[in-house]
Amino acid sequence: MKIALTSAVAAIAIAASLLGGGLHSQAYADSPTPSDARASRSPDDASQALRRYALQLLQILSDADQWERYRQAIAHCDGAPAYLGEVNSDRDVSPFDATLVALTEDLCADLDRRLDDARTVGLLVNEPEAMPGYALIPGGLNNHIHLIDRQGRVVHSWTVEKHADHARLLDNGNLLVGYKAGRGNYGAIGEFDPDSNIVWRYPRPRSTLFHHDFLKMPNGNVLILAERIKTKQEAVEAGANPELVHADGLKYDFLIEVRPTGSEGGEIVWEWSTWDYLVQDFDPSKENYGDPSEHLELIDINFRRPRSLGVIKAWLHTNGIDYNPELDQIALSSRDNSELYIIDHSAPTEEAITRKGGNSGKGGALLYRWGNPRAYRHGTIVDQRLFGQHHTHWIAPGLPGAGNILIFNNGHASERDQRRYYSSIEEIVPPVDGYGYRREPGAAYPPAELIWSYTAEMPTDFYATIVSGVQRLPNGNTLICDGTSGNLFQVTPDGKTVWQYVYPMDGDTPLKQGEQPSILAQAAGDTITNNILYRAYWYAPDHPGLQNYDLTPGATIELYE
Repeated sequence: MKIALTSAVAAIAIAASLLGGGLHSQAYADSPTPSDARASRSPDDASQALRRYALQLLQILSDADQWERYRQAIAHCDGAPAYLGEVNSDRDVSPFDATLVALTEDLCADLDRRLDDARTVGLLVNEPEAMPGYALIPGGLNNHIHLIDRQGRVVHSWTVEKHADHARLLDNGNLLVGYKAGRGNYGAIGEFDPDSNIVWRYPRPRSTLFHHDFLKMPNGNVLILAERIKTKQEAVEAGANPELVHADGLKYDFLIEVRPTGSEGGEIVWEWSTWDYLVQDFDPSKENYGDPSEHLELIDINFRRPRSLGVIKAWLHTNGIDYNPELDQIALSSRDNSELYIIDHSAPTEEAITRKGGNSGKGGALLYRWGNPRAYRHGTIVDQRLFGQHHTHWIAPGLPGAGNILIFNNGHASERDQRRYYSSIEEIVPPVDGYGYRREPGAAYPPAELIWSYTAEMPTDFYATIVSGVQRLPNGNTLICDGTSGNLFQVTPDGKTVWQYVYPMDGDTPLKQGEQPSILAQAAGDTITNNILYRAYWYAPDHPGLQNYDLTPGATIELYE
C-alpha cells in the first residue's frame, strides 16, 4: 500500500529528532554508495545511516511538489536497497528502524506516480482507450509546426515563415499553411513539402486580409476566408446605424475559391460576400431595408455590439469555414454574432448575387443558421446557445456522428449576450431537407436539443475564451484543443479524458519539464498563456498524407535537463 507523503514526513521527522537534527548538507551526494554501504559499518552505524538517508530524502522533497524534486528523489531512491537491506538483516533492529524501513520503501515506490502527477508540460495522460495516431501542432507564437506521436515524441517538424499558427496535412503529404502575418491573420496561404520548401503560395491581394481559416477542396482548389473594409459612408448607405460604425469603416467577411496556377498565384473561380446578403430596419431610406424577422436568409447589419462597449471595425468576426462535398455547401462561424451559417456553394458567383439558382434555388443566401435566434428576432437572450464559438464544421463521412455539426463553444460572448465563463463542445443534428433545412413557421431554426456535448465536471475548469478547436476521431473519441492554455486532450463519448498533452513551448522557447508557460494576457476571466494554440488536428496512422514519412520517434519538445 502506498503511504501518504505527509505520513512519511512525520515519521522521518521523528528520526530527525532522535538524531539531534543531524543532517547532511547535500541532498544525496554525501551518502555512501550502495557497494560499500555494508562492508564498513556496524549495525548501529547502519541504523544511523538509514536515518540520515531518510532525512536526505525528506530534504529533497521538502521544498515543493515539483517535478524536478521528484526526479532527484528517484535517483536518491536508487540506493535504497543497500541501506534498507542492511538494516533488515540486523536481528536486533529496533521497531523504529523497522517502521522507517517500511515507510522509506513505500515512499520510494510511490515516486514514479508522484513524478507523473508533477509533470507540467508534454504528455500527461495516455490511456489504452486513446485513439492511435499523430497530432499536428502549429505553434501559436512561433514558426514551428510539429507532428507528435501518442507518446508525445516528435516524428516530424516543419519551419515556415513568420507566424504559422494554422496548418492542415494534405493527402499528398504536404502542409497547407496560413503564414506571414500576425496571429489569426495571413499574408499568404502556402503549400509546403515535407522539407519545408514552398511548392505553391497565394499572397493576399492588396486591400484584402486572409484570416482564421482555409482548406483544400476535393477538386484541388483552395477555399479562403478573407475580409475587406467599407468606408463609414458606404456602411451607412447600406443601412448601418452610424453610431455602431467605426470612424475608419466596417470590415466585412467574404470567401474566395482559388484554383492554383504554377508555383505562385491562382485564379479566383468563385466568390461569396456577406455584403451581398444584408438586411436592416434602421433607416427606410437606405439600402437593404426590411424586417430581419422575415428575412432569415439575410444578416442584420445592425445586430452588433452596443456602442457602450466601444465601436470596432470588425463586424461578424467569422473565424471558421468548412465544406460539405455531398451537399456542396459551406459552413461559416460568426464569433461576434454567436451564430453558424450554411450557404450554397453550387450557384456560380454571378447567379449567387441574385439570391437565385444553385441546388437550393436560393443562390448564396443563408440556408440555415443556428446558435443565437435573437440575431434574426426569433428568440430572447435565454435562447442563445453559442457564445463566441470556433471551429464549426461537419463531422466527416465514415466517422461516428457523420453529417452532424461539431462546435467549440468558447463561452463569455459580449455584454449584449449572455455571459458564460466556461467552454463546452456541442454536437447538433442539422434539420437537413434535401438541399434545404426544415423550420416551423415563426420559429427559430432547430434543433432545440444537442445530440452530444462535453463540459468539465466543474465547468469553469474548462474555459478558453478565444481560439480553440474540436475534432471527432475514428474510434469515437473527440480531440479538444483548449487553445488559451495550449492543452490538447481526447475524451471518450462518456467524457473520460484518455489522452492529454500540454504544448511545451513558451513563445519560441522550449520549456523544461516542471516549468509553466508564462502568462500572455488575462481576458474575460480566462488566463491566456504563452503556449497558446489556434487549432490542432489528429491524423490516424493510415491517413494517406502520412504514408511517405519516416515516423521514427525522436525526442520530445520539452527538455528534461
